[in-house]
Amino acid sequence: MDRAAIDHIEQQIAGEAKKRFPGAVQRVAVLQYGDDPVIEPAELLVRVIIEAAEGREGQQQALQAFENAHGPAIKQFRDDLSAQLPEAGRLEFRTSGNTGDGPRMVVGGRPRGSLEARALAGGDLTPVMARLGPADLETLDALITAGIAASRAEAVRWALARIRERPAYAQLRERAREIDRLKTEF
Repeated sequence: MDRAAIDHIEQQIAGEAKKRFPGAVQRVAVLQYGDDPVIEPAELLVRVIIEAAEGREGQQQALQAFENAHGPAIKQFRDDLSAQLPEAGRLEFRTSGNTGDGPRMVVGGRPRGSLEARALAGGDLTPVMARLGPADLETLDALITAGIAASRAEAVRWALARIRERPAYAQLRERAREIDRLKTEF
C-alpha cells in the first residue's frame, strides 16, 4: 500500500480513536509489512500511542489505567476496526516514550481460517512461539506471497508436513524410539 493510502487510513483511525478514548490518545500509526518484523505480508498493524509518564513503571501504570478505564471500548474498537479494515491483523496500544521494548497491549489478531476451524473442530493444536531471524521470516513470507500459506503459522505447519513426508524422517523417528528404549534400560 502506498504512503498516501496509509496516511489516509491513519488519519481516519486516529480520529476515531481520539473520539472513543478522549484525552488518552497521543497519536496513531498504521504500519505495514516491512515496517516491523511481526507484521506479515498483506497485513497492517494499528499502533495507538497513549499518554504516559516517563520510565517503564510510569508507562506500565498508564497502560493498566487505560485498560481499566476503557476495557469494553477497546474490544469494541478492535471489532469495528476488523470489520472496516480486515487487513488490520493487529491492534497494539503502547505508551508515549516507549522505544519498542516497553509495555504494550496487543488486542486480538486476524483470525486465521484453517487454524480457527481446526480448533473449533476439536483439532489438537498447540501454540508454539519461536524467534526467527530475517532469512527464516523471508522464507515464511515467500510461502505466504506465493499463496501456499495464509499466515506464518500455516507456513510453518506446511513446512513441517513436507518434512514428515520424507523417508529420512521415518528413519529419524525410529532411531529416536530406539534411543528412548535404550535410555529406559539404564
